[in-house]
Amino acid sequence: MENSRYFYNIVITPPRDLIYARLGYRRGKTKIDHRQRQEIENTIEQALSIIELKGAAKRIQIEKNTGRKVILADGTDFDSNQLASMLGDSDEVLLMAATSGSRIMQAIRDDTNAGNLTRAVILDAVASEMTDKALDWISSFYRQELIRQGFGLTSRRYSAGYGDLDLKYQKAIYDSLGLNKLDVDITEAYILVPEKSVTAIAGIMKLA
Repeated sequence: MENSRYFYNIVITPPRDLIYARLGYRRGKTKIDHRQRQEIENTIEQALSIIELKGAAKRIQIEKNTGRKVILADGTDFDSNQLASMLGDSDEVLLMAATSGSRIMQAIRDDTNAGNLTRAVILDAVASEMTDKALDWISSFYRQELIRQGFGLTSRRYSAGYGDLDLKYQKAIYDSLGLNKLDVDITEAYILVPEKSVTAIAGIMKLA
């Protein structure tokens, strides 16, 4: 079983279409005047200047998949029919995490407290989409490595708190990856801090 890998400076292209979609704009349907677009673009650039994308990942062997429970080589077990189904053809899992850092969250709080709600909403949208894209970046990094070894990575990933995978499993992923090294904390309610931090599980399978 490998140790966690840490990525302290993830650089990605901002997914502007997804950011605008999260803000409620639809290409070809929603009209934005020049002033509005300039305001949004300026805020996006400001968000990008303070977002600090970091991530972690780790491969772990699957010891047993009963179809209702997945047991990993490090003793971690996940009770989830849906996760077990997704990992049906997998021999390993890839645990992943990404965070946008604390500076962007402080900026969102500052704008919210000051009544700058439009700006706060835009900052929030940028941080959310950039964090999700950081997970895509980690997946792509591993996918290229796995292909050379004759393995593949599931196109889907699963997160604690979604479907039938209880949020409490966030703690197991947090501990396994050592997310404290990314300056990420976890509350007693299994919420990651800073808020724009996410974890996910993907499956690794042998290619035919």
